[in-house]
Amino acid sequence: MTLPAFTFQTATEILFGRGKAALAPARVAGLGNAVFLVHGAMASRADWLANGLGAAGCRVLRHAVAGEPDMAMIEAATAAARGFGAQVVVSLGGGAAIDAGKAVAAMVPATRPLMDHLEVVGRGLPLDLAPLPFVALPTTAGTGAEVTRNAVIGVPDHRRKVSLRDARMLPRLAIVDPTLTDHAPRSLTLASGLDAVTQVIEPYISTRANPLTDALCRTAIPAGLVALQRLMQGEDASARDALAWVSLCGGLALANAGLGVVHGLAGPLGGLADAPHGAICGALLPHGLAQNRLRVTDAGRAGRIDEVLSWIGDAFGVAAERGLVALADWSRHHGLPGLRALGFSSADCDSAAQAAQSASSMQANPVPLDLADLRAILAAAA
Repeated sequence: MTLPAFTFQTATEILFGRGKAALAPARVAGLGNAVFLVHGAMASRADWLANGLGAAGCRVLRHAVAGEPDMAMIEAATAAARGFGAQVVVSLGGGAAIDAGKAVAAMVPATRPLMDHLEVVGRGLPLDLAPLPFVALPTTAGTGAEVTRNAVIGVPDHRRKVSLRDARMLPRLAIVDPTLTDHAPRSLTLASGLDAVTQVIEPYISTRANPLTDALCRTAIPAGLVALQRLMQGEDASARDALAWVSLCGGLALANAGLGVVHGLAGPLGGLADAPHGAICGALLPHGLAQNRLRVTDAGRAGRIDEVLSWIGDAFGVAAERGLVALADWSRHHGLPGLRALGFSSADCDSAAQAAQSASSMQANPVPLDLADLRAILAAAA
C-alpha cells in the first residue's frame, strides 16, 4: 500500500471519558499556581472547578465570556490576566470560551498588539513568544476547539470573524468529559451537533485529507448523524458520549486537513449578525455539499462526496440522492432556523459570498467555487 506523506499535530494530551473532568484541578495545578479561568456567562457552572483549583493550592482569577469573543474582549481579558500574573489559562465552556482562553494564553506573553497576529484583516504575523500553558474543558459537543491551533475572533470594525493562529496554540491538555454536555438545551445540542458533523464531513472531502484524518472521519460522520437524531428524541447519555467523540474527531481532523465552503461562508456571516456559529453551519451544510457535488470534476473527490451522501441517506433511511433534502428537512423540523430567520439580509449574504472567496477555510474545499456558486448556496440556505 502506498500512502501519501502527511503531518499531524494536536494537543499534547487528551483525556476522554465520563468523570475525567474531576482530574482537572490537580492536572492544572501541575502547570502553574496562578490560574486565569475563562468560563461562560453562567458563572455558577464553573464553581466546582474554581473551588477545586483553590483546594489544589492555586490562586484563581475568573473571567466570564458572555458571547463570542471579539477584539475588545480579548484585549481586556489579556490585560486582566497579565495584571494577575497568570501562569496558566483554563477554559470551561463552549467554543466561545475555549477560543477566548486560547487567545488570552497566546497574547499574555506577546509583545505585539493582537491585530498584528490576526489573519485577513491584520498582518498575520506569527507569535513572537510561546503562549502560556492552556487547558480546555468543553461543555458543548460541536466546535472541537479543544484540539485546534486557532482562536476565532470578531473584528467589529471590519465586520469579520478571523483567526489568531499558531501551532503553539494547541492546548497542553484537553479534557473531554461528556458529562459536562449532559442536559444541554435542545437548540444548543442541535446547532452544536450539526457543527460537529460538518467538521468531520469537510475534512473528509477536503484537498488536504490524509489517512489519519480519514480514519477519524469515516466512523465519526455516521456516528454523529445517528447520535444527533437520538438526542432530538430525548436525553441519552450514550448519544452524548458519541457526539462528544465526534466533536473531538472534528477538531483533530480540521486542524490537520482543513475545512471547506460551509465554514468559508460561516466565518464572514458570523461577523455580520449575532447568530450561533453552529446554526449557521447547520443551515449551510446540505446546500454546500450539493454545490460541491454539482461542480466537482475530479473522480476521487466526487467519490468522497458520494460516500458522505450515502452515509447521510442511510442515517435518515432514504436513498443517497435524497439524503441532503432529508437532512435539511429534518433540521428545520427540529427547529434549526434558515439564514433569514437567523438575521441575515440579502445584502449580508452577498457581502459574505464576496468575503468567503478569501477565507482560509475555502483553500481546502474539494472544488473551486465562484461567486455565483457561493450565492447559490446562501440563497438555498435562506
